[in-house]
Amino acid sequence: MSNPDVLIVGGGIGGLSTAQALTGKGFKVRVIERAREFGEVGAGIQLAPNCTRILDFYGLLDEAKALGVVPNAMVMRDAVDGAELTRLDLRDLEQRYGYPYMVIHRSDLHAMFLRACERDGVELVTDAAAASYENTATGAQVTLRSGEVHKAPVAIAADGFHSVARKLFVDDQAASSAYVAYRGTVSTAQPRAQRVDLTEVVVYVGPQCHFVHYGLRGGELLNQVAVFASPKAMAGVEDWGTPDELDAAFAKTCDFVREGLPYMWRDKWWRMYDRDPIRTWVHGRVALLGDSAHPPLQYIAQGAVMAIEDGWVLAEHAARHRDEDGSVDWDAALTAYEAVRPKHCRRVVSTSRLWGELWHLDGEEREQRNTLLRTRDTYDYSFVDWLYGPTALHPDEEPPMFEPIPLASASVEVAGESAVGRAPAEAGRRQVDQAQGRQVIPRRSPSPHRA
Repeated sequence: MSNPDVLIVGGGIGGLSTAQALTGKGFKVRVIERAREFGEVGAGIQLAPNCTRILDFYGLLDEAKALGVVPNAMVMRDAVDGAELTRLDLRDLEQRYGYPYMVIHRSDLHAMFLRACERDGVELVTDAAAASYENTATGAQVTLRSGEVHKAPVAIAADGFHSVARKLFVDDQAASSAYVAYRGTVSTAQPRAQRVDLTEVVVYVGPQCHFVHYGLRGGELLNQVAVFASPKAMAGVEDWGTPDELDAAFAKTCDFVREGLPYMWRDKWWRMYDRDPIRTWVHGRVALLGDSAHPPLQYIAQGAVMAIEDGWVLAEHAARHRDEDGSVDWDAALTAYEAVRPKHCRRVVSTSRLWGELWHLDGEEREQRNTLLRTRDTYDYSFVDWLYGPTALHPDEEPPMFEPIPLASASVEVAGESAVGRAPAEAGRRQVDQAQGRQVIPRRSPSPHRA
C-alpha cells in the first residue's frame, strides 16, 4: 500500500479496532506497531453493552462470544466478611440495552481484531517505533526511530499510555494511584476454580483492596485480579507492589479471597496509573485515540471499551464527511470526533477514580457504603445508563450523568451505637459534599422497563 488514507500508530486493541472500522468504511489503512510482532499481554477484559453493540456492528459479536463468556450476573461483595452487597442481573441488562455484557481474554480480543484487519487488507507494519509526528501541507507524517518516514492525509496516535504524540498536546506526568494489580488465571479443572460460579463476575471490595474473579474462554479458565494500595508507594519507596505487600494487604479479608492469592502470577504486577483528562485531541491532522488520550484506572472496566468507541466514532465521521468522488474533509471529520469523545472519556476517567475510592473505604464510611448498596434495587440501572447506552456521535447525544447520593445519608450501626447519616437537606449541601471529595453512590431510581 503506497498511499494509505489513514496512518495508525499502535497495534493494540485501540489501533487494530480502529483500522478494522476504517477499512469497513472503504478506507486504506496502514498500522505501524513498535513490537516485532502483534500481540497483547494481560488476562481478562470486560466488555459492556456499549462495546458489544459496536462488535455487532462490525459483525464480530458472535466470534467474540464464542471466545469469551457471557455471564448471568455481576455481584459485589464485602471483602472482609464475604457478604453480598448488590448485584446486576446481566441477562436483564442485555434486554435493557439490546446487547450483552461479556468477558474475554485480552489476547483473544486482540487476535480477533488482528484477523479482521488481515481479512480486510489492512497494511500491518511491525518493528517500527515512532519517534515524532508532524503536520504537512497534505496531511501528517510519522518519523520512525530508524529514520523512515510514513505519510498519510491523517495520522491516528493509538500509541498507548506512553504516547509520543501526546506531547504535541500537553507535557504532563502520569498520575500514580499507589495501587497495584496482580493477575492470574486458573484452569477450571483445579479445585480453586471448582468453588466458583463461572456465570458471575464478582468483585470483593475491601479496605484499600479489592478482588475480582470471572470465567474466561468458554469457562475453561478462572480469571482472578487482586488490587491493593501499596504502603511502599505512599512512602516513596521505588520498589513497590511486591508480593509481601500483596499478602499483607489482604490479611484481614475473608477466607475465599485470601485462598486465591497463591494462584496469582506473583512474579509480575501492574502498577496503576492514569493521566488527568485533556480536552484537545486533535492537532492539525494528528489525532489521539485510546490510552494516548484518556488512560483510566480500571474500576468501571471501560479502558479498552473507550478505545474501541473512539475508533467507531472516528470512522463514522470520516465516512460522513466523504464526497462522492471519494475525497474526505478530514478537518471536519476530526473536528466532529473531538467535539464528542473528550467529554465522554473525561467523565469515565473521573468516575473511575471516584469509584475506586468508593470500593476501598474503611471504618464508618465502609459501613455507610455497604448500607446504601444493600438498599439498591437489582434492576436499577440509573448509575450505568450514561455508560452502557449507544455511543454518542454528537455532543447532544451524550446522556446525563446519574444523580449521586452522599455516603452520609446512610443510617448505620457503628460500635453498637446508631450513627444516623446526615441526609442532604438541599442541593447546596450535596454540592459541598462533592466539592470536598466525599464518596457518593448513585441515587436509586426505578428501572423504566420494569415499571
